[in-house]
Amino acid sequence: MVNYHLVIVIFFSVVKLVYGSSRNLPILAFDEGYSHLFGDNNLMILKDGKSAHISLDERTGAGFVSQDLYLHGFFSASIKLPADYTAGVVVAFYMSNVDMFEKNHDEIDFEFLGNIRGKDWRIQTNIYGNGSTSVGREERYGLWFDPSEDFHHYTILWTENFIIFYVDNVPIREIKRTEAMGGDFPSKPMSLYATIWDGSGWATNGGKYKVNYKYAPYIAKFSDFVLHGCAVDPIELSSKCDTAPKTASIPTGITPDQRRKMENFRKKQMQYSYCYDKTRYKVPPPECVIDPKEAERLRVFDPVTFGGSRHHHGKRHSRSRSRAEGDVSFL
Repeated sequence: MVNYHLVIVIFFSVVKLVYGSSRNLPILAFDEGYSHLFGDNNLMILKDGKSAHISLDERTGAGFVSQDLYLHGFFSASIKLPADYTAGVVVAFYMSNVDMFEKNHDEIDFEFLGNIRGKDWRIQTNIYGNGSTSVGREERYGLWFDPSEDFHHYTILWTENFIIFYVDNVPIREIKRTEAMGGDFPSKPMSLYATIWDGSGWATNGGKYKVNYKYAPYIAKFSDFVLHGCAVDPIELSSKCDTAPKTASIPTGITPDQRRKMENFRKKQMQYSYCYDKTRYKVPPPECVIDPKEAERLRVFDPVTFGGSRHHHGKRHSRSRSRAEGDVSFL
């Protein structure tokens, strides 16, 4: 008999989380859910045991990883990003199984991209399924707050049929599994990671601005750890883990009010979407549903990338746009 140590998602809690606050789920101490990944002394566990700092300096970055593999669930942390000059710095909060499936790995990403002084941090989401790294499904956004001033919640909800990214319990992106995606939807057990590293080659204006270690150490602070999913035995992997019993109470997506907030967020804050990148894809990937109004907003924002008017060299990174201070009108 397969030796799974399954931790079944309690769907009533998931319902509360999807429609409410992550505080409805148990907050883990660091040692209850995570282990040191890399970075020597650049990972520091605070005395309360429930918070961790990871830092980047000239020697190394740092990271930690969940002790379990998970197949579906709700994963969250409160994060406070480094302040001041952060160009080239990348902080990531993501799920991956690349260590187990080198050629056909899955991934679900939050990436935070630093910037020069006076410019805002940007947030990027992305997924890979079954090694689909040749098709980047990135989206990039501004935020309605300064993520270096205080802690904010960042959450991944991953089910068999959809993935939702949340910021402070506001959904910012929904990815539905479709036939058109084929095997590109993440479907194998993954670990949860948090890392900080030097992305000077691409993270800020395509590598124009590098990490300046005069401002090191860059410290990313984590707390409020939630690992609420189906933990899978790392040796005898399950092919399917039923984390949500089939009842009428299972959340089937985003409520109308949440969808309104998500649409308003995307209208105000989205700076890049792979579906509209004409320099990268002459024909949008098959799962893309093109919204003419969204296409026009992005084309005005960046006519080269989204208008396809001329060739654009290198990995695209949209220039920062201004935003109203404290703009939370979509909430």
